[in-house]
Formats: sequence, structure tokens, C-alpha cells
Amino acid sequence: MKPPAPQNPLAQPISDGRRGWLGAGLRLASAGLLAAGLSGCVAVVATGVVAGALSITDRRTTGAQADDQAIELRAMARLSESMPKSDRSTFNVVAFNRIALLTGRADNESQRTEAARLVQKIDNVRQVVNELELGGEGGIGNYSRDVVLTTRVKTALLGDQRVNANAIKVVTERQTVYLMGLVSAGEADRAGRVAASIPGVRRVVQVFEVLPDDRIRQIDSILSSGGQAPESAGPRVVPARRSGDNPNAN
Repeated sequence: MKPPAPQNPLAQPISDGRRGWLGAGLRLASAGLLAAGLSGCVAVVATGVVAGALSITDRRTTGAQADDQAIELRAMARLSESMPKSDRSTFNVVAFNRIALLTGRADNESQRTEAARLVQKIDNVRQVVNELELGGEGGIGNYSRDVVLTTRVKTALLGDQRVNANAIKVVTERQTVYLMGLVSAGEADRAGRVAASIPGVRRVVQVFEVLPDDRIRQIDSILSSGGQAPESAGPRVVPARRSGDNPNAN
């Protein structure tokens, strides 16, 4: 998947909350469903494609954006080639600012650990956040529901004046919403609350890199004047979790 062209804002998934990103996301999610349905293979799909990041107001550098695209493609290829074949395993990799979020299902703890090791060895990966679960159900119903939840969370963030939705990537896996991005502490807390309030969300996992408020203001000022985002990296990510509006949602 090639990074979106900065010169066409209307083509960006997040820049126009009213059109564009949903249709593109549904098409890519359908491709993921096809991969997941292949019998006897390790299903490798990208569940974060429904809400990608905006290039022209993205707080990552253009180099980090390109690296993230490459990390996702290389990780999917490596997992598909190297992991044992199983009808029950799915591996999803989404990268943001060179941090790789690994979600999906593994057959056992050994497989879970090996998948993270393979992704960590990919060039430019700073950290792997391993959120693989053991066992559980997959199927079209779960994927379709996750697409809907991603859309609802993204829409809610776009409508909230206290967060910069363009700086946040939303990924949903089996009704767990993962939030990634370079944000302030206030934005992280507010985004987590917004996501947790969406009906059907079991829990929210914040995989944010939290930067000081003055650094966030500096980056946004540079971007608003047409400049390129400077290189930024927060401390090592420690996922923060909160229950969703309905932890027992089906």
C-alpha cells in the first residue's frame, strides 16, 4: 500500500471526514477478509486501513510515514512466509512513527512470541507492541463489526474539538479499539474517553507516544505554516487500557 499523495487533500482518509476514507477503507478491509478466508494459510491482514493517517497534517515526518508503510508490508510478508500454517491464526501489523502494533490471534504463547520477534527484526522498527491474543473466534462477522466500530470512533474523534483527529490512527480488533499517534497527555486522555464511549467497544488500548504540550504546539505550528514535521519520538510506549462503554458487547 503506497502512502497517500500529499498534494491531494481530498484523497486522504482522515482529512475529509465526510467522504473518501470510509469507501477506501471498506475496499481494503474486504481484501483483508479475503486473505483471512484462505484455508490452511496464516491470515495476514491490516485492520487499521479504515482510518489511515493524513500526510499534510500528520505529526510524523515524511520519512517516518514512508518507513511505516514499508514496515507494514515487510511484516505481513515475513509473517506469511515464516509462521506455521494455521486456519485459526491471524496477524495484523499497523505501524505509526516506527512503532509496530501487532494484533490478531495466535495458536499458543510460543507462536505469539515468535511473531513479535519476527516483526522486531524488520528494519526501522523501534518497538513492537504485542497485542496478539490466544485463540478466539475470527470470521466475517467480527471483521465487519470492527470496520463499523473503527468508522464510529473516527467520526466521533473528528467531531471533538479537544483532540486533533488527524494525528490519531484508529485500529479495531475484535471490538478492542487501539489508538496510535503523537499526542499530548490531554489529547491521549480525551481520545481514550471518546473511543470508550462508543457503543459496542469492549475496551480501548492507548498506544500513544505522549509528547510535552509545548512540543505538540511547535509541531502543529510548523505544519499549519506549510512546513514539514520535525522528527519526534516519545518515551517507550506502555499501552494504557480502559473498559469500553459495554465491556460485554457482542
